[in-house]
Amino acid sequence: MKKKLMAMALAACMALSLAACGGSGSGDTAADAGNKDAAGDAAAVETVKDGVLTVATSPDFAPYEFYALDENGNPTLAGFDMALAQYIADYMGLELEVVTVDFDGVLMELQTKSVDLGMAGLSPDPSRENAMDFSDIYYRGGQSFVTVQDHADDYKTLEDANKAGISVGAQTGSIQLDLANQYSADTDIVSLPKVTDIISELLAGKLDAAYIETAVAISYQKNYPELAIVLDVPYEVEGSAIGVSKGNESLLKAVNEAIAAALEDGSLENFVAEANELASGEKYEGLLDEEGKVQE
Repeated sequence: MKKKLMAMALAACMALSLAACGGSGSGDTAADAGNKDAAGDAAAVETVKDGVLTVATSPDFAPYEFYALDENGNPTLAGFDMALAQYIADYMGLELEVVTVDFDGVLMELQTKSVDLGMAGLSPDPSRENAMDFSDIYYRGGQSFVTVQDHADDYKTLEDANKAGISVGAQTGSIQLDLANQYSADTDIVSLPKVTDIISELLAGKLDAAYIETAVAISYQKNYPELAIVLDVPYEVEGSAIGVSKGNESLLKAVNEAIAAALEDGSLENFVAEANELASGEKYEGLLDEEGKVQE
């Protein structure tokens, strides 16, 4: 079920981030300046809802997006994608609304033009271009083959990742699933909806290995040192982009301008650093229940 978190809820998340608004609070940030310059043009940017930037995400992909838990176990949406989403909305003079769904749901929301943007560590793969447009790259990462420490020596090369009889996990609808089909075609490939499911299956011994985005794998490894990142996986598109509703050229232009500003003023670097710090603490990755509580 979709969960819609309005800007007030996300503002609480931003309070957790020292850099959530792109600076220390002394003077205007680029987002503030962009907001002042673009406020008059916001009406020219077509969005699903007037005055609102609607963003779909899948909160099971730390440090991109996840729920940070306070000392009472209360969840707040966090991650550098979410900080960047707020920055972009501020830059454009729009209110932010976040829709949380599974990863394949993000792709569907964009394809049906139910949201303006999809932010879920998306790779700008050509196979997705019929469903969405892509922003400029805002974060460059890599892809990894992951197992547990006890089996790390079993995988020295990608040829070892393609042995019959082993089970290999990847997230449903993801680039990692494509990589599994490319490099581990002879294995038993298991598609799961959440990265958290994949990690749980790995730790329980139900999966032998998995394909996971490198930054995400590193984040999990901090909390689960029994995980082992054993191989770098070649992939021609090294980086993440924002999915933009297909054909909305004015929105795509505004998003790219906001990304450039966040890179130039150092905000994005701060967002990533703070998200990594939050992801190393107590967190929950997945959808909340109907009352907005962590699902048991």
